[in-house]
Amino acid sequence: MSTSGSSRIVRVIETFFTTSLALAALFVFAVPAADAGKGIRTERVQFKKGASSAVVEAKITGDETVDYVLGAKKGQYMNVSMATDNGANYFNIIAPGETDVAMFNGSMGENQFEGTLRASGDYKIRVYLMRSAARRNETAKYRLEMIISGG
Repeated sequence: MSTSGSSRIVRVIETFFTTSLALAALFVFAVPAADAGKGIRTERVQFKKGASSAVVEAKITGDETVDYVLGAKKGQYMNVSMATDNGANYFNIIAPGETDVAMFNGSMGENQFEGTLRASGDYKIRVYLMRSAARRNETAKYRLEMIISGG
């Protein structure tokens, strides 16, 4: 092969590589930007006087996300469970002071959490559909039960 043929191959590879990197960078930065405008609906959970639990029955569709916020104290016991008609519907629990890092991920824990709380403050129970279901604009009806006791 001639040097000019080798140079042409090198230029084609460089062009391909540069274009691939540019497209990859565009994809990586475009995905978060698309999600940036989506809000998370927040609802404060209030237990009835003398009660240690609350139940929410609701539904979400597509990319809807709901944060159920409830106050609890360090050392209290929390039990959260969710029944749903959609296998791609889950909840995460976000501890006080955190914004997106979950202390519990429902997709890994079968939508059932039990444990003693390590901090006092507002806990967020974030209900959502997995991205694949959200993209298909699926709907999920769910029943979320939250129990806090002790302490």
